[in-house]
Amino acid sequence: MFKGILIDKHEEIYSVKLENIDESMLPEGDVSIDVHYSSLNYKDALAITGQSPVIRRFPMIPGIDFVGTVTDSSHPDYTVGSQVILNGWGVGEVHWGGLAQKAQVNGDWLVPLPSLFDPLQAMAIGTAGYTAMLCIMALERNGITPDKGDILVTGAAGGVGSVAVAILSKLGYKVIALSGRGEEETAYLKSLGAAEIISRSVLSEPGRALGKEQWAGVVDVVGSHVLANACANTKYGGVVTACGLAGGMDFPATVAPFILRGVSLIGIDSVMCPKEFRLQAWQRLEEDLDITLLENIAVEIGMSEVISAADDLISGRIRGRRIVNVNR
Repeated sequence: MFKGILIDKHEEIYSVKLENIDESMLPEGDVSIDVHYSSLNYKDALAITGQSPVIRRFPMIPGIDFVGTVTDSSHPDYTVGSQVILNGWGVGEVHWGGLAQKAQVNGDWLVPLPSLFDPLQAMAIGTAGYTAMLCIMALERNGITPDKGDILVTGAAGGVGSVAVAILSKLGYKVIALSGRGEEETAYLKSLGAAEIISRSVLSEPGRALGKEQWAGVVDVVGSHVLANACANTKYGGVVTACGLAGGMDFPATVAPFILRGVSLIGIDSVMCPKEFRLQAWQRLEEDLDITLLENIAVEIGMSEVISAADDLISGRIRGRRIVNVNR
């Protein structure tokens, strides 16, 4: 038996409980893992609160990422004792995820734990930090270097935003951090390296098709009007990366920024991202993230706190990351 957060649905009744689960219920997979830490991401919070139909199969253990130690493997890349990370690949949606003490998965979904990170640090970064790094790599691939201009990071006090601010500032970019809790989070965001903090309200209402050219690049986790206005205020030839929908799935924009200023809008998917980019992202995280900042970004919680923390995350009351110690 092992402990896990189990979500089930019977005749439209949605239930979420911390349960003792029999190991025989684990789904098929060629690698078995003792999970050390998972984390609470926005998608996990949507699944736990039932506010969005994230889960495609019931019963389900949520948790889109985890770090742990291999206990059994028939996969050629992993042996017993290997430490591994999983991000995405549908875990917590169609395959049992990381908010449990044990997992059984396809070994092709795993990457080795980077040598510079211990398990706690790896999950303090987690899917949020890995996604932030994918956004930054996309900006770089498309020619957005520090000399091209400022970078806007939306949802800057959240998980993706916090890591993005920290990395971008270390790389020499001037970061403009947008947050719905601007005044409250000013000291926190400046400690991560943000040069300027603006309120989300500046971009959250319907805006003009084209605005003032303000930034060369964007890391957006909000979507909706914020993403539309971010694009409208991007400089000629700038690049906007979109990786989230905290403000909505809609995109109430015009084509003006794209056809009049040559702005590029690039979607960032962390779930099905090819392994080569995952490995590159984790390598870059080793090189470009000041791990001393993780103590400010991440807070550890136990399994019994996950359900209430999910409500707080959806309500915008959580700063940074929540690491889940599945054995606590």
